[in-house]
Amino acid sequence: MLFMADTNILLRFISPSDPNHILVRDAIYSLLNSKETVCYTSQIMGEFWNVCTRPTTARSGFGLSIEETDQRAQVIERYCYFLPDNADVHTEWRRLVVDYRVSGVKVHDARLAAAMIVHGVTHILTFNTSDFARYPEITTVHPTDVC
Repeated sequence: MLFMADTNILLRFISPSDPNHILVRDAIYSLLNSKETVCYTSQIMGEFWNVCTRPTTARSGFGLSIEETDQRAQVIERYCYFLPDNADVHTEWRRLVVDYRVSGVKVHDARLAAAMIVHGVTHILTFNTSDFARYPEITTVHPTDVC
């Protein structure tokens, strides 16, 4: 089975000081040990990079250097499978935002949902399970449901 790792999961996976680090680490390792595939997209890596390099004084940024962020991104790339964007993802995203009347910041979640649908990913590992509730094609999984 394929699992998308949401940005909020990957940020905790690489941050040992986060209170949910061990939970996320154990959830990802449990999936991998069960021969599940954990995936990410370019959008997720972009969001990850944004938070990691954002100053600590601005909206929960980590304040990491480019080099530190790159090292952490390489950890994600080592453990997770990359799902590329393509024209089919865009077409599916357009369908989702119209059919489900998506607006504002939620368009980013719709893009992840579109990538998942196109690539046959049925589950997303996330702390924000309500963000994907409108998409019946997607099953949200909280890390506590894995461990």
